[in-house]
Amino acid sequence: MPKLAKAEQTLFQTMSETGATPVPLNSHRLLIMPLEDHLGDLLAKARAMTDLTLETAAQTAGLPAARYAEIESTGQIPGSLDLAPLARMIELDPAKLQAIADGWLPAARDLARWPHLHQIVTEREGTTVNCYLVWDEATRAAALFDTGWNTVEVRRLVAAHGLRLETLFITHAHTDHVAALDEVVRHFPGVRVRRKLADGDGTAVGNLRVRVRATPGHASEGLTWIVDGWPGGAPAVAVVGDAIFAGSIGRGFQSWLLARAGVREQIFTLPPETLLCPGHGPVTTVAEELAHNPFFPSAPPA
Repeated sequence: MPKLAKAEQTLFQTMSETGATPVPLNSHRLLIMPLEDHLGDLLAKARAMTDLTLETAAQTAGLPAARYAEIESTGQIPGSLDLAPLARMIELDPAKLQAIADGWLPAARDLARWPHLHQIVTEREGTTVNCYLVWDEATRAAALFDTGWNTVEVRRLVAAHGLRLETLFITHAHTDHVAALDEVVRHFPGVRVRRKLADGDGTAVGNLRVRVRATPGHASEGLTWIVDGWPGGAPAVAVVGDAIFAGSIGRGFQSWLLARAGVREQIFTLPPETLLCPGHGPVTTVAEELAHNPFFPSAPPA
């Protein structure tokens, strides 16, 4: 298991010393979640993206191949290792990569700004995945974005808040994101399943508005769903599936080139304060990913 990032270590040490109990995500106070990808995952993804052999990466890092492979597996590096030459070779931003090695995490956010947005985390055989339930307070119309592994928490929330689950929006068809599709349809027989809309077209969830942008690369059918019209002028929410994670991106199963282009052109062009809700790991924002995601190097100084 990778070493806990510094922010997590501080949090859990404080909780231990005070006897505090971690607060569930849906209480509107966000416990810091670990990143989906540790440093080694980033290196392995970027090496695959640039078609670089493990032996060449190890040589660039100045390490034996076996030691370098251990870094990709565990995410742990010797403190003296200079990541910059390797980062440049595999097209990662050296400073952003080093920040993740040093324990960067996106800021923990209080979801009270979006009181009717709930991140639901389900797990099966060690694989966790996020889905998201949103609803309109006035009409009680609700929508689910992806399904996760099961519907236990979805059904609890729908019943507890007196909601009508009207629509299921799918970001992409990988198993962990649609595993409970049949279960959703069975428990909510009137639900509409939306796998596509014309790019930019919108649909209503009560007084909320949902738009879509195509973000292929991880999956050919990949979509990002954008929800706006929140009470109090809260920023838009973009449910991005596996197009982007906090500090990383999804594997380019279809195309690494398309995967990065989709993020740049369809996600990073959203307002900086847009809340990004990925399929794995913590929520983040457009601004934070522009500043910290190593797959998107900062422009060199003029």
